[in-house]
Formats: sequence, structure tokens, C-alpha cells
Amino acid sequence: MEERLQKYLASCGVDSRRACEKLIAQGRVQVNGQVVTIQGTKIDPAVDQVTVDGKKVTIEEKSIYVLLNKPVGYVSTVKDPQNRPTVIDLLQDVQERVFPVGRLDYETEGLLLLTNDGELSYRMTHPKFKVVKTYIATIQGCVSSEKLDQLRNGVMLEDGKTKPAKIKVIRQGKYRTTIEIKIFEGRNRQIRRMCKVIGHPVLELRRTSVDKLTLEGVATGEYRYLNQDEILQLRAKVQL
Repeated sequence: MEERLQKYLASCGVDSRRACEKLIAQGRVQVNGQVVTIQGTKIDPAVDQVTVDGKKVTIEEKSIYVLLNKPVGYVSTVKDPQNRPTVIDLLQDVQERVFPVGRLDYETEGLLLLTNDGELSYRMTHPKFKVVKTYIATIQGCVSSEKLDQLRNGVMLEDGKTKPAKIKVIRQGKYRTTIEIKIFEGRNRQIRRMCKVIGHPVLELRRTSVDKLTLEGVATGEYRYLNQDEILQLRAKVQL
């Protein structure tokens, strides 16, 4: 049965579907020895041989789902051209190849999922499926209710207006305010950019939950595998 090349690459655990589209565009994917750069190209996995950077890819026999409590000072990529520590370095006993579901930037800590399930990763980071991510942000200054309402209603960033966010004030002082933010988008450095737009830069940022998954029992820098119930719940959330 034929399927789109980028979807096949994701199902092989190469990376998320969106990242696989970039690999195709960069000319790093070959089908039967020929470079393919056209998105949506269909292949027959039973017949066609697919390689990425010259290495053959095949369907992963076992899908892996890891919940990591990411510390500050790690990048959310498999490899880093600047040779900074990556989240993969923290997964000492995980033998399977996995990649992050979305990103937490270098200065942000908290809950990060890693998997080799490309389709789940693609859907969890797509706004259509409204997977809620919860953050605790400590931001500069005493934030007015008007500024908080701007976050709730959506603010204009360089890449468009953000979707409405749920905001709850946890602590408020003269020099800093701590808020809980719930969003279902996954733009690059989104929380930091939103807060900068309203004039209150982020001082500390931590992601505490993704959908119903939390960091309970997982210390900073540690990780655990999702159990079967959690996996089924996530897959149902994104209609898999």
C-alpha cells in the first residue's frame, strides 16, 4: 500500500513528520537511489528502498515513549552543531533512537516527551488537536490585569497572532510576577515572546504538564517511560 514519503519516514522513527519534510526539501532523502525533493511523493514500503543521508530506514518494531524532566542548559534536539549538551545525553539507558516532541528552549526546564512515533509527535504539536501544555512563568515586574488580558486574548507576534491562553496569577510582587499559562500551540519560544510583547520578559520558565501528563515523581534531569494507559490516552487525544 502506498503512502506519503514524509509520513513513512516519521513512522520509521527518523523524526517528526514536519522535520522529515525538511529532510526531503534539503535533498537528504533517496528512494531507490534517486534523490526526492517533492513533498507528498508516494512510495510503496514493501517495494521501495528509502535512505536518509545514505542510511536505509525501516519501520520501527517497537514504539518508545519517554517523559523527561528537562533541566536548564540542554537543547531539545538529537544533535547540536554548537556541541551543547542535548536532551538525548540525559537518556543514558534508552537504547532506541528517539527524538523530542516539540521543543523546550535552552533556558527552559520541565516536561518534555521523546519518542520514535513520528505520527504521534506530528499530531501532538499541531494546533488542530489542541493538546494543552501548562507552564509556570516568573516574569519581570508587577503585571497589570490589562496586560494579563492581552495574553488571554492573544498577542501579535512576528508569525501571527497567538491563540487565546488561560492565565492564572500565582504570586504577584513589585518586581516579579509568577503566572500559570496554558496554551495548545507550540511556536518557537512562544511564552517568552508573548511576555516580551506585553513588556514583561520571562525570568524563569518551566513546563509542568502536557495534556494529563505531569512531572510527579520525576526529578530534574530524570526520566521514565509512559505506561500503556498513558500511551493510549495520548493516542486517543490526537485521534490515533
